[in-house]
Amino acid sequence: MDILYTVLITLGTLALLVAVHEYGHFWVARKCGVKVLRFSIGFGKSLGSWTDKQGTEYSVAAIPLGGYVKMLDEREGEVPEALRDQAFNRKPVLQRIAVVAAGPLANLALAVVAYWFLFLSGESGYAPVIGEVEAGSVADVAGLEAGQEIVAVDGQNTPTWQALSFALLDRIGDTGTIRFTAKYAGSDMLYESEAGISRWLSDQDEPDLFGGLGLVMYTPEVPPVVDTIVEDGPAERAGLQPGDRILSADGVSMDKWMDWVRHVRARPGEAITLEYERNGSLQTGVITPERITDENGEPFGRVGVSVAIPEMPEEMVRRFNRGPLEAAGAAVVRTWDLMGFTVNSIKKMIMGLISPKNLSGPITIAKVASASAKSGLESYIGFLALLSVSLGVLNLLPIPVLDGGHLLFYTIELLAGRPVPEKIQALGYQVGLFLVLGMMMLALYNDFTRL
Repeated sequence: MDILYTVLITLGTLALLVAVHEYGHFWVARKCGVKVLRFSIGFGKSLGSWTDKQGTEYSVAAIPLGGYVKMLDEREGEVPEALRDQAFNRKPVLQRIAVVAAGPLANLALAVVAYWFLFLSGESGYAPVIGEVEAGSVADVAGLEAGQEIVAVDGQNTPTWQALSFALLDRIGDTGTIRFTAKYAGSDMLYESEAGISRWLSDQDEPDLFGGLGLVMYTPEVPPVVDTIVEDGPAERAGLQPGDRILSADGVSMDKWMDWVRHVRARPGEAITLEYERNGSLQTGVITPERITDENGEPFGRVGVSVAIPEMPEEMVRRFNRGPLEAAGAAVVRTWDLMGFTVNSIKKMIMGLISPKNLSGPITIAKVASASAKSGLESYIGFLALLSVSLGVLNLLPIPVLDGGHLLFYTIELLAGRPVPEKIQALGYQVGLFLVLGMMMLALYNDFTRL
């Protein structure tokens, strides 16, 4: 059932993004007087279609991995004399540029609308207060201390964990200086500090942003209280129930949840003697963690329980309520920032400053889409906006076969006063196809290695 849910969510997400993208091309093409022959969601055999009064066929095809808008074009077949003024290739170069650019811009517009909805409905997050600082780390060199709140990184405000993470993501692979602005609780005095970094986290496939600085962010102490139990797992077989508080394991006191996690992980397949409290009474038992192997082949123990997470103190919760205009401005800024971050990440990946293993394909998209949908509407809309920005920016890259490649050729035509020779365009499309297929294969390989 979970697999079916994931497939349906993924197909629905891709269909929406593709439909918005292609509608951008479609709408501007019609405004420019171009005759649109077909608007298709998916490739291959049509599963259903209809035709409007202007002769455009709308189709849903069998392979739901994209879509296209087919326009009247003399380069693709004979065009009757009476319809030549409606052919795409006969339109002025500025109109052709507008038609091609409209697809990616429609995806960026979708992201703005999605973020506007999220910001209008209210945004909240946790204040980035430092819990611990590792000795000799970047944070330690910068003079950051436990109890301080990081209010800015490199001049960029960081009111929440999410904002801090985004600011740090932009510094991955960098060499130079990273600047922090911090303050203590109850004080308005700001402390400026900095530390040097060299190819920061460039060697990590899954960068730990806070750990890379030597920071542990503050969270309320998590006691070892069981929340949920995996059916027919070691915990259920040992008789544990939701609400049980682990007191000791093998005679060792379990004061925090992570004490329990570390004890279990270090003992795959070994019996553990338990003491736990249930409804005020002391209970004992024996539990044997199942043996699991991580991606490096190292074994660890797991018993199949999750922890009851305490709520953050109210003073650490940051809430942002915006009106329609303020939300619109914030949505445009967020989309613009994500565009810049995407371009910067691509540049760093090409330069070898970010591992190519961070490139994700349809399997990862499916997993994240499903997880975000299960987390709630706001989480899913946020993921949809992020994916829409990525699709829009990637399509604007100056690679032939992508919209950006067409824009490159048309821009050269606009500046030179004549079209790029057909032979050069054909060669460009071959190179572009090779690059795109190569990226797709790398993304799929990364997906499979993560499974």
